[in-house]
Amino acid sequence: MVRRLKSKGAVGFTLLEMMIVIIIMGILLSIALPIYNQSVLKARESVLRNDLFELRKLISQYTLDKQKAPQSLDDLVQAGYIKQIPKDPMTNEANWAPQEEDVLSSVDQTDPGIDDVHSASNAISSDGTAYSTW
Repeated sequence: MVRRLKSKGAVGFTLLEMMIVIIIMGILLSIALPIYNQSVLKARESVLRNDLFELRKLISQYTLDKQKAPQSLDDLVQAGYIKQIPKDPMTNEANWAPQEEDVLSSVDQTDPGIDDVHSASNAISSDGTAYSTW
């Protein structure tokens, strides 16, 4: 003897209920994804600002200590001022754009060299400026 389930006692969701849940999830995802992407971008920009600040500080310290500016960022590593050159968070490579100047920063400085450093990225930041101008 085979028993059949009665339709009144059937358990489950209807197609309409499932579609409503999927639509609500899609709406929430379309709201949350841009906010998440914006927060990731802001975090990368914050890391870039911090890395630029630190590299500029180390270039200045190296110049004052050695009485000559570094000729490349690798000079900072070889002299022990930094363990390794950090990756540019916008390009995800350690390809910074050093800026060399012929002007001497201090009276005792003998050789010109790297005076500043910028990001190698050509992308535009959230405030509308190019990362390479920071």
